[in-house]
Amino acid sequence: MQPPPSPDSMDKEKFRRLVVNRWKVSLSLTAIMMLAYFGFILVLAYAPHLLSVKIGEHMTLGIPVGIFVIVLAFILTGIYVFWSNSYYDKSVQEILQSMRRK
Repeated sequence: MQPPPSPDSMDKEKFRRLVVNRWKVSLSLTAIMMLAYFGFILVLAYAPHLLSVKIGEHMTLGIPVGIFVIVLAFILTGIYVFWSNSYYDKSVQEILQSMRRK
């Protein structure tokens, strides 16, 4: 069994870039989601007549907009998972490999 890599053998610049990129992606996706969600809630609270516009015989504009907010959450989650699986996890493995070599 290999001993765990020591923090002294870590490529600090690569780790710093990884942490910065993770924060950038997380904060960007969070900002998009919060903007959409709170935008929807604020329109619902202060200008409900905008969402009560009929777009069909039985449907108002609020229903597709609400569905869009929900679907957007799934899409943003998928984007994060895709980014994490394709970039973040590989970078973590590369850092661990470099630590084990030292």
